Amino acid sequence: MTHLSDESTHVRIAIIGSGFAGIGTAIRLLQRSIHDFVILERAAALGGTWRDNSYPGCACDVPSHLYSLSFALNPEWSRTFSPQGEIWEYLRRIAKEQGVLPHVRYQHEVLGAEWDRETQRWLIETTQGGYSASMLVVAAGPLSDPVVPALPGLASFEGTTFHSARWDHNYDLTGKRVAVIGTGASAIQFVPQIQPTVAALHLFQRTAPWILPRKDRAIDEWERRLYRSSTTLQRLMRGWQYVGREMLFFPFRHLGVARLIEHMALRHLDATITDPALRSKLVPNYRIGCKRILVSDDYLPSLTRPNVEVVTTGITEIRPQAIRSGDGVERPTDAIILATGFRPTDPLLAPHVRGRDGRSLAECWAGSPTAYMGMTMSTFPNLFFLLGPNTGLGHTSVLIMIEAQIEHLMRAIDLMERRGASTVEPRVEAQAAYVADIDRRMQGTVWTAGGCRSWYLDATGRNSSLWPDGTWSYRRRAARLDERDYITDAAPIVRLTPASARDTRVTVHPPFRT
Repeated sequence: MTHLSDESTHVRIAIIGSGFAGIGTAIRLLQRSIHDFVILERAAALGGTWRDNSYPGCACDVPSHLYSLSFALNPEWSRTFSPQGEIWEYLRRIAKEQGVLPHVRYQHEVLGAEWDRETQRWLIETTQGGYSASMLVVAAGPLSDPVVPALPGLASFEGTTFHSARWDHNYDLTGKRVAVIGTGASAIQFVPQIQPTVAALHLFQRTAPWILPRKDRAIDEWERRLYRSSTTLQRLMRGWQYVGREMLFFPFRHLGVARLIEHMALRHLDATITDPALRSKLVPNYRIGCKRILVSDDYLPSLTRPNVEVVTTGITEIRPQAIRSGDGVERPTDAIILATGFRPTDPLLAPHVRGRDGRSLAECWAGSPTAYMGMTMSTFPNLFFLLGPNTGLGHTSVLIMIEAQIEHLMRAIDLMERRGASTVEPRVEAQAAYVADIDRRMQGTVWTAGGCRSWYLDATGRNSSLWPDGTWSYRRRAARLDERDYITDAAPIVRLTPASARDTRVTVHPPFRT
């Protein structure tokens, strides 16, 4: 672990991750004339999820105008559901325009962080050296660490293997026999793109997803001209899309409404798949919304092509040049593409972030992540999560939650300044009451009564991923900060002298101000 020394660089705020959450936080800090911060990014470029996921057909499943920051609208979206390349370019553009780039430290993977009680700051270890920070914002995102399943014999496979989030663009799939493992949000986008070029595509499906029509279309140039000329029109469209998406929450809360949405999905399936045997494989056996609802116009038609086979009998063994399934069939394979998702409830960094009492996040969570407002934790002073526990969504844009959390973070900074405090953290009882309320509101939803096992659930079976209500209720709650729920410490901050001083002297400063 990094220790306080002349080799450490001190900043007021350290942000981990340069996706939407990290860049959005940086923009709001700059708007408040707070410049003493860095973004620690493990890759050589910013962008987070939209940098890493570059597989063919990658696009957002939320309407474009709703999938942008409200304080950085984009009139140039080319489609109603924006493709990956445009979203990544949007992030890079606003980071440059808003002055974020000088604060980004590329190829600085965070290996661990520890709260130092004496200096009242976070000591952060990265692959490029140590940092200390008065505040630590974890904006790494829940969908950043791919899952590689423990399949028997996977290490012995002699062909090419890669995860959809780490697409190998140097490998030509043309004429290859390809096995795709997984049928989630990534697979339904890239399968139709690669199907026409491969010799054979074996799609290994564990559970069938619920799929609704996407109804994507190009945005005409005349529409883009209107959006360029009128920010009000953009905001009206964004508001319309927000209301429409917010209505989609009701099937999650009311199973009767869910059946109506299921009927729409089944009609989409029946209209596309005429083969009874294939259709029976693609009918989900759980309530819609229990797993992530997917949207696509071309996935189901691609499964009807003669070079595609949907395999539902599981994988018993991966051999050097083939995959053997539960029905005893051995399928020759040249390449394996893992569309096996991420680890949102088991972040890699959790065992390596230690709070005031020396315990790690992983030890405190014991397999089930929790946090007050999904953002802060008792005994972890000045630590803030963005898109932390129970703040994910299954029906609309997560950027709505991110923006609400960024504003809550700003209010926490205001609280510290009003009190002349150097630290802030939630009270134990406030955090416990908040988590109990989340669990109570989760009961009776499709996630607890839908009859499936999804990545929303953690190792204990608890849904620690999603917010159990519409975004309007979280925004209302995050818009204010109840000072009674937080404790602060007015001890002075110890600031390191610059590393160039070549010694370990420290100077004491009063609590920071804007």
